[in-house]
Amino acid sequence: MSILEQIKEGVIAGNVKQVKEYTDRAVADGLAVAGILNDGLIAGMNIIGARFKINEVYVPEVLMAARAMHTGLAAIKPLIVSAGIEEKGSIVIGTVKGDMHDIGKNLVIMMLEGAGYRVIDLGVDVPTEKFIQAFEEHHPQVVGLSALLTTTMPQMKETVEKLHSYGNKVRIAVGGAPVTERFAREIGADGYAADAASAVDTVATLIHGK
Repeated sequence: MSILEQIKEGVIAGNVKQVKEYTDRAVADGLAVAGILNDGLIAGMNIIGARFKINEVYVPEVLMAARAMHTGLAAIKPLIVSAGIEEKGSIVIGTVKGDMHDIGKNLVIMMLEGAGYRVIDLGVDVPTEKFIQAFEEHHPQVVGLSALLTTTMPQMKETVEKLHSYGNKVRIAVGGAPVTERFAREIGADGYAADAASAVDTVATLIHGK
């Protein structure tokens, strides 16, 4: 098994030690950082994401894989910067005002980072103004809104409407337990994700059209 395969399998297994060892070895052997990132770390998370989507693995396995992936990512981050590797895109994400839930949002962040996106996490109980400030500061391709309470769905609607006042340059994806695709359309969101795994597909569609 090649070094990159060992990295990929380590991520899938959530084996931090294996990922660290083989990532360090890949760097020492002079392997291209893009290959380590795409064919090792991201490839492993892609498989976990696909399995999570069809309920072959669950939240604990995703958390373990994400931890292992981040270990490898930390080891090659300086090389990524020096190599000038571009991220797939950037996303601002947060749970809307009045809602303190973050487990679903955090899973989405892990899946997006695992797929090669840069994520700016605004946390929970995020007012509309903070989403707008983050959009103006970071210029993300997508703004992600999460709501886990039916009582905060009107807040989601308000945030979508105010963000869209910036015009077509704002793409907004929404999700959360009470949120449906129909509701997403009704409030003018550009995309909807039923779960963390499909959030990656939604973001890819919004940014890359696929």
